[in-house]
Amino acid sequence: MEHSAGFLKLVESAKKLVKELPAEDVKAQLGQKSKFVLIDVREDSEWAKGHLPQAVHLSKGVIERDIENLIPDRSTPLILYCGGGYRSILAAQNLQNMGYSNVRSMIGGYRAWIEKELPVEND
Repeated sequence: MEHSAGFLKLVESAKKLVKELPAEDVKAQLGQKSKFVLIDVREDSEWAKGHLPQAVHLSKGVIERDIENLIPDRSTPLILYCGGGYRSILAAQNLQNMGYSNVRSMIGGYRAWIEKELPVEND
């Protein structure tokens, strides 16, 4: 998918403010049973095709609206991912703006996870 220049500029700006993790680090944290919430911000149709183990689904369209009910403690470690790492970094920036202090975005998103042949779940 080709992204517009304005969108890419927005993403690059967010990358200066949001910490990112590679897929391997997320996998390692899942294996260590680290205490964090893994959030898939993709659309419903993308989620239905497969998602990361232990992930919860809050699409980018509703995450800001619903996050406080699901995760009221703003110090909870959160790792967000999307299809390619762009939507999740924008959503992570918004959560930081809402006062969430421990938010990260997974580099490369679901595509990077799949490329590394890491496990997925289907509901």
